[in-house]
This record gives sequence, C-alpha cells and structure tokens, in this order.
Amino acid sequence: MMLSKCLFAAMSVFLAAAAIPALAQDSMPPAPYAYNQLADPEQEAKAQDLMETLRCLKCQSQSIADSDAPMAGDMRHQVRSRIAQGEEPEAIRAWLVARYGDYVSYAPTVSETTWPLFAVPLLLVLLAAIILWRRLRARS
Repeated sequence: MMLSKCLFAAMSVFLAAAAIPALAQDSMPPAPYAYNQLADPEQEAKAQDLMETLRCLKCQSQSIADSDAPMAGDMRHQVRSRIAQGEEPEAIRAWLVARYGDYVSYAPTVSETTWPLFAVPLLLVLLAAIILWRRLRARS
C-alpha cells in the first residue's frame, strides 16, 4: 500500500514537471505578424502565396497558412516580416529550408538529399515500361 502511494506521488510529480514547458510555450504572446496581415495588399499576397507552400512542422499535414500551431504562427511572422523588408519569396524559402530542412517545403528542389524523390518514380515508370514491353513482345 505504501509503495503504491509513493509510486503515485512520484508519477504525479513527474507528470507535473513534464507539463510545465508545454504550458509555458502556449502562454507566450503570438508574434506580431502571426495573425495580422501586412498593410500592403501586394506584399500580403506574396506572403500568402509563399505560406501556402510551406509545411507546418508541428502539424505536418497543413501549410503554415492554415495551421493554428504556435510554431506556424512564428513562421508566418518570419515570412511577413521578411516580405515587408523587401526580401524575395524564394530567398525566404531558401532560408527556411536551410533552417528547418527540405521537409518544410511542399515544393522540394533537386539536391543531394532530395534526388531520390525525383529519380525513384522515373525508375519505376521505366521498369514498368520494360516489363510491359517484354510481355507484349513475348505474346506476339
């Protein structure tokens, strides 16, 4: 009985300590441009187009334009701030990819780490064409 009470107390303390960082993260106010659009409609359109092609790293299935995650808000703020400073969208994409990796972009570029994404489908199509060609040749 005493052992189960000690175990319960230890688990309670552990869970409370584990919850503190999560609670602290959400208590931070959002970045200024996380939920506020830019005043210039042309700049906001550029930012919106870019944000729709960037993946939320927490949600993983939503763009940062659609996600309500705090991290997506921070990324929206970075995009809008840099657009407002006159930076080009592709330069911002390159900065985010350098910071978070290729996974952040829905439009990957061919690089030493992403070339299999482009090569494997082509190889599969080529293999299917060879198999089909051999089967059709064997029938005739």
